[in-house]
Amino acid sequence: MTLIKSISGIRGTIGGNVGDTLNPLDIVKFTTAYATFIRKSGKSKSNKIVIGRDARISGEMVKNIVCGTLMGMGYDVINIGLATTPTTELAVTMSGAAGGIIITASHNPRQWNALKLLNNEGEFLSAADGNEVLRIAENEDFDYADVDRLGHYAEDDSFDKRHIDSVLNLKLVDVEAIRKAKFRVCLDTINSVGGIILPKLLDSLGVEYTILNGEANGDFAHNPEPLEKNLSGIMAEMKSGKYDLGIVVDPDVDRLAFICEDGKMFGEEYTLVSVADYVLAFNPGNTVSNLSSTRALRDITEKHGGKYYASAVGEVNVTTKMKECNAVIGGEGNGGVIYPESHYGRDALVGIGLFLSSLAHKGCSASQLRATLPNYFIAKNRIELTPETNIDEILMKIKEQYKNEQINDVDGVKIDFSDKWVHLRKSNTEPIIRVYSEAHTLEEAEQLAKEIMDIV
Repeated sequence: MTLIKSISGIRGTIGGNVGDTLNPLDIVKFTTAYATFIRKSGKSKSNKIVIGRDARISGEMVKNIVCGTLMGMGYDVINIGLATTPTTELAVTMSGAAGGIIITASHNPRQWNALKLLNNEGEFLSAADGNEVLRIAENEDFDYADVDRLGHYAEDDSFDKRHIDSVLNLKLVDVEAIRKAKFRVCLDTINSVGGIILPKLLDSLGVEYTILNGEANGDFAHNPEPLEKNLSGIMAEMKSGKYDLGIVVDPDVDRLAFICEDGKMFGEEYTLVSVADYVLAFNPGNTVSNLSSTRALRDITEKHGGKYYASAVGEVNVTTKMKECNAVIGGEGNGGVIYPESHYGRDALVGIGLFLSSLAHKGCSASQLRATLPNYFIAKNRIELTPETNIDEILMKIKEQYKNEQINDVDGVKIDFSDKWVHLRKSNTEPIIRVYSEAHTLEEAEQLAKEIMDIV
């Protein structure tokens, strides 16, 4: 089965049988359930819902079904076209809409697509709200609008510029310093919407760039997850010595990875750490990342006199914890930067603006900046699931075997040792168990993961 229903929306492969894949009938059902929820929640008097999508091949088809369904529910649709996830989030609040739907499967391969659901704050639905949408989808008779109450349709392509302007206006994005630094950047936008908006951002910052895989046609040139194993093309280009920095995003531009001037990975986990180090130097305070993220953020936060908090995995869990502890910055170790001064959502544009500002202020290379940060190595493994897999039983056995260590079971099972950790959890987006481990060497991290996976 490749239709995954979760609190953040639905995700699946295109085509196939109803109930098993992301197909027109299921798209109608879940879009209707979402519209029903928005109306019942009464959190907004607006009758507008924003729609944005990445450049996936299936995006046009899914968008048409979503927009038509919302109009059939009596909602006015604002279609912002090919747009990043953070752009769509901002468009909800900028337009005073009741909610939004982002049509993107993020880092998943080209055959996948998804509906990501937003509330009137332009943020992902809470767990309770997401579960209510799922309940409505399966248990409620739908009530569509009659001919006199059908919604209207409009297109608005102004939000890329408004998003970029909001980044340039952030206090800690030093536009003048970036321009003076005359950075040369190599950019990989994996044939999606980053190829549309990021050149505009870099032009505004006076950054010289070369773009790889820049055509937004959804036919991804490589696996779209911004991990080292997928980035041989841009890493080879960086070794030419022509660039100060490599920038890589995923198809919906909420994840951000950097490559140093020598062609080596800066480290996906260190995107948030480096940006946080820069922000906290000017604005000390608390930080948040999820349980599967590097300890380096904790170390950096404590260096600046703040307190670090860990949340369950998932953007909505991170933002909820950030609000609870009034965090200055937070995010996820997958390259997701959440900066509340902008908005409560992962945003690669914000991350780029802050990172370039840090490099410009420090007058150093990317590799020199990386060398100033605490050094850990994280191993990211996975266990494929079968219908017979009993995940709860697996996690109980792991907890029992390591009961003398520090255990956090808020989200799966995380075992904290004095000098390393391992975290097992069921993925919300793929039929797998993720096994993340971290230690002072990659060999130690991989060995820890192997021990756990052997038990499983």
